[in-house]
Order: sequence, then structure tokens, then C-alpha cells
Amino acid sequence: MGPEGKTLLNIIILGFGFMFMFTAFQTCGNIEQTVIKSFNSTEFHGSGYTSMAIIYGVFSASNLIAPSVVAVIGPQLSMFFSGLVYSGYIAMFIHPYTWSFYTASVVVGIAAAILWTAQGNLLTINSTDATIGRNSGIFWALLQFSLFFGNMYIYFAWHGHVHISDKDRQTVFISLTVISLVGSFLFFLIQKPEPEATPSEASESLQSSLVASYFNLSCQQQRPRAQLTDMCPLLTEKALQLSVTKEMLLLSISIAYTGLELTFYSGVYGTCIGAMTQFGNDAKSLIGLSGIFIGLGEILGGGVFGMLNKCNRFGRNPVVLLGLITHFVAFYLIFLNIASDAPIAPEEGTHLQAYFTPSVEVALLCSFLLGLGDSCFNTQLLSIVGFMFREDSAPAFAVFKFVQSITAALAFFYSNYLLLHWQLLIMVVVGFLGTLSFFVAEWVVVSSRRDTDYDNI
Repeated sequence: MGPEGKTLLNIIILGFGFMFMFTAFQTCGNIEQTVIKSFNSTEFHGSGYTSMAIIYGVFSASNLIAPSVVAVIGPQLSMFFSGLVYSGYIAMFIHPYTWSFYTASVVVGIAAAILWTAQGNLLTINSTDATIGRNSGIFWALLQFSLFFGNMYIYFAWHGHVHISDKDRQTVFISLTVISLVGSFLFFLIQKPEPEATPSEASESLQSSLVASYFNLSCQQQRPRAQLTDMCPLLTEKALQLSVTKEMLLLSISIAYTGLELTFYSGVYGTCIGAMTQFGNDAKSLIGLSGIFIGLGEILGGGVFGMLNKCNRFGRNPVVLLGLITHFVAFYLIFLNIASDAPIAPEEGTHLQAYFTPSVEVALLCSFLLGLGDSCFNTQLLSIVGFMFREDSAPAFAVFKFVQSITAALAFFYSNYLLLHWQLLIMVVVGFLGTLSFFVAEWVVVSSRRDTDYDNI
């Protein structure tokens, strides 16, 4: 197999590993607030929204040290051990305790920062300027199949269930734990990329060469660990420097928006659907069906706008604009279709009605639109960050995840208290500003790099 084929295979394996892991974790996040409301134990007092706020808050802070960890132990081991932590968080729901619930939330937040920094680094070192867009799309589409498979299982397992019993919960989370572990072990199949497929040493920054060198060490090449440990503070310093550059500040508003809408589609919206008593006895299983439609939107967007590269001739701006329009349509229909108190309703659900008779079909259409719009934003952000900060990929993706996770943590926190229409309004305002700032960042790239092969991105 040639160098290009090997790097493409690495991207595919990376995508499948994340697909298995997040089949488990995203399904867990989608149903955990509903599951927690159904616990029979009077000793458990946790909140799914609070747990996710802790995860993303710790995730955000941990991005400052994540590049150093990736450099010291290598991206493969970073992803493997992080995957084990994810599996432990999921397994905790088999016999949950309040203390273990929140402790696991803290630990998985640290693991998430390391996992995604390693992912961004591997994506970059296995891509060129000409393939970064394609590879981002392939990875994103494979990752979002996780929403399809996991939530399909929930739909059939919970069909017709008004209450989620302890046996229902244990069966689901044992299965999800096994699936997550499979994804973790897949990362060991990733091979070292050939030198011809990676950026030349002359164009590498200190960080990029450091991480690439340690990746080589994991493949039996030698490098003294002491040198890496001594240089790790430079990686954190580099991440801080990148965070205040003009390009990253412009992208930060768009990245912040993806954090807000990540919270909404991955946790809040499913809870809202499950709380609508007007949807009948199938309301709980509709959480899974909603996740399936979100996944279909994500897969379609990742394939069309990333893997197939249909919009390259026009740049990234049209795709981001389509994502914004798609989300605004979804938000308006959700506002009309879902009761305002649905995010904070008790287990028995809400009997309030929005502005027209609640429709399952409209709710599922909105799920699809949420996924499609999210893929528009994320594929283009992955592409532009990988292109603009190729020489500093690990710290750049650490900043990316820092901004995204801190806003996700904030959104999960206020989801405990804010009615639906206020949550939608926040996303509308930030989404509009984020789209404008992305346009400016894209124009900066075009004007500053006209001598590069930009049209191939």
C-alpha cells in the first residue's frame, strides 16, 4: 500500500474507532437525563445536565495540558487510555451512585481533552493541504454514524416504555460499555504515516515535530523521554499564544456556537421530546429516533460538504451559511412545536402545548436539520483550523476544544434552569455572530495565502 493509501486507511480507522466510542457515549448523553429521572433509588441525586456541564468545564480547562500529554505518551496511547475512561463513565450507570457519577464526570472531562487533541493531531499528520477537507469529511461522517446505531438500539429497546426500569437501564449500559471498549482497541490499528505523506521537517514547528517524533517512538523509533518532558511546557505556551491570534479569535465565536448547539442536540432536545406527553407512550423511544435523524443529518452533511468536496470552488463560506439557515429553520419549528418547559419537566412530562398541536413528524424533521446544520459548521471548522494551523495542529485543536467545551459546559449548566425559548434565543444570537466572524476568517485565509493551492482544500 502506498503512502497516500496508508494515510487514508489511518483516517478511516480513526473514524471507526470514534464511531464505536461515541455510539456509546453520545447515546449515553442523549438518554442520561431521562434515565436519571427514572431511577428507583432515593439515594441518587444527580443531574444529567450538571454532569455534562462538569464534563465540558473540566474538558475546557484540561485542553491547556492536553498537547503535553499527547506529546509524552503519543496520540495512539492517548486515545486508547481516554477511551477506557469513557467506557468507565458509561459503565457507572449500571449501578450509579451520586459520588461516582460526579467523580466520573470530572475524569472523563480530562480524558476528553486528551482524546480530541490527539484526534486533531492524527488528522493533520495524515493529511496534506489537498486532502485535509476530504479527510475531515470522512472522519466526521464515520463519527456521526454513532448517532445512528446507538439511538436505533434505544428506539427498539424502549419502544412503548413509559418508565425506564432498572433492568432496562442495566441492559442498555452494559451493551454501550462493550461497544465503547471495541472503539478504544481499534486505535492500535493506526500505522505510522510515511514521511512523503507528512509535512516536511523544514516547515514543522517545534510542537508538530515533537508530536510527530513521539508518534514515531510509539512505532519503535528512539527518542529520549526526558527531552519531551522538558519541552512540554512549550506546548501549553504555544496553545496560549494561538488563542489570542487574530485568526483564532475570529473563529472562536463560530466554535463557541458549535458548543452551544452541541449541548442542545446531544442532550437537551432529546429530553424535550421524551417529556412531551402529547407524543403518547412512544415519547421515550422517540429520544432514540430523534438521535437517528440527527445522525442522518450529520452523515449527509459530512459526506457532501467534506468527503465529496462539492463546494471547494466557492470556499467554505456557503457551507457555513447553509448551516446557519438550516439551524434557524429548526429553531423556529422547535419553538412552535415543543412546550417551553420541556427541558426542565419532571419524569411524568409536560402537559403544556406550544403554538400548534405537537407533531412527531415536525420534531424528527428538526432533529435532521440540527444534525445537518451541525455538520456544516464542524466540517468547515475542522478544515480551516487544520489548514491555518498546520504547523501547530495539536495546540490549535486544543484551543478549538477549549472554546467549544467551555460554552458547552455553560449551556448544560443553564439548561437546568432556562425555558426552551430562552435557550433557542441564545443560540440564534451566537450563531449569527459566529457566522459573520467565520466569513471574515475565511477572507483572511484567502487574502493571505493566494500563493498556495487553496482551491484544492
